[in-house]
Amino acid sequence: MTHAAEETRSKRIARILADRIVSGEIPPGARLRQDHIAAEFGASHVPVREAFRELQTQGLAESEPRRGFRVTEFDVAELREVAEMRASLESLALRHAAPHITRTIIEEAEEVTRHGDSASTVRDWEASNRRFHRMILAPCRMPRLLRSIDDLQSASARFLFAAWRRDWEARTDHDHRAILEALRRGQTDLACATLARHVGWIGKRKTSVKNSDLRETYEIPG
Repeated sequence: MTHAAEETRSKRIARILADRIVSGEIPPGARLRQDHIAAEFGASHVPVREAFRELQTQGLAESEPRRGFRVTEFDVAELREVAEMRASLESLALRHAAPHITRTIIEEAEEVTRHGDSASTVRDWEASNRRFHRMILAPCRMPRLLRSIDDLQSASARFLFAAWRRDWEARTDHDHRAILEALRRGQTDLACATLARHVGWIGKRKTSVKNSDLRETYEIPG
């Protein structure tokens, strides 16, 4: 198998494992067993190790001396850190993206928001929510910044699934509509401020809630 093929396989393995970690199918603290995963994907250990390193880069796994990799734990303090980082980086990306956002992008983002509002599961809502953010930020043309934001959004999604694995109910996302309206009017400062508040409010909220009660503080994130 060529080096390029090995890279492609490792990224596919990393993507599938990341989805399982984010959704909670693989819980925090679980060991990632190289032999088992290699057997599942019909792969050698090389792409599996590369996949683990990719998960480590994303903050979803960590290496333990002589014990291999395990899924990272998370807590409310990390939630606040992720939210504040997203608020800063996403508003930066939107400021650079705004001059390149077309009417077509805004119309497509509105459709994605409507789809999210009617989502029947938290997984469907999260997919629509993430697509919305990617659509309005991608025109910034800053790939390194976008990769960092994508990793932070994956971390946010972990909290979302932990908080809303049961008792999901759809609701209208007024912030998304406010962001799009500001962009339509050319009000970049307002759009960036609304986006920063939208994804960063949890970082400013004081709480001593335990991990098991994340839903009480997290509610619906950005």
